[in-house]
Amino acid sequence: MAKANDISKHTRVNQTLLGPLERPALQWMAARAPGWVTPDFLTGLGVVGSVMCFVGYWLSGQSVWWLLLASAGFFVNWVGDSLDGTLARYRKIERPKFGFYIDHTVDAVTEFLTIIGIGMSPYLRLDIAAFAMIGYLLMSVHVYIRTAVDGVFKISFGSFGPTELRLIIVAVNTAIMVAEGWFLTPLVGDLLPFDVIGIVLAVALSGVFLVTSWQYAVKLARIGE
Repeated sequence: MAKANDISKHTRVNQTLLGPLERPALQWMAARAPGWVTPDFLTGLGVVGSVMCFVGYWLSGQSVWWLLLASAGFFVNWVGDSLDGTLARYRKIERPKFGFYIDHTVDAVTEFLTIIGIGMSPYLRLDIAAFAMIGYLLMSVHVYIRTAVDGVFKISFGSFGPTELRLIIVAVNTAIMVAEGWFLTPLVGDLLPFDVIGIVLAVALSGVFLVTSWQYAVKLARIGE
């Protein structure tokens, strides 16, 4: 087990469905990135992508085609968020503490912009989006606490990670553009389809946070650490 206070020795767990394709693609991009493309530039690019998502969802109330901007934002965010660390490792210019701090601070900002942006769209109520964001941030906090305790940074659950989640959302955006009417039709009472999904997701994330936190606390108590 890696020492929890030694960030450079943290073990990353990222066993995702698309990992076998994503990792070689990122290595290929890192090897061909021009000199002016730096890890810090890519981190900023990831934020730009999340702003594109926010604006695209916000303006989708005027035209569903603004979802194209949101979908493009997910691609830009993926490039920035996924390639910055890969590029730093490829060029051997890692700054473990700075990178860990900035990367996950920026993650919180991008998660806020993306989820609240979806809540600004006509397809999901803002209060429900905020509830879902709380659940997502709770799970993020759990991951960071476990990283601090045992030095294992787990960014995937099952076969799904951030990349798979981005692709699912882009697929949903496409479905909305094809059949917008269905997504604007109340499903239960005055709740739209994504309102219902958002409530279920928020409750599920909060429940998983509580259960996994309790289980891990019991495990640590048993081994006396």
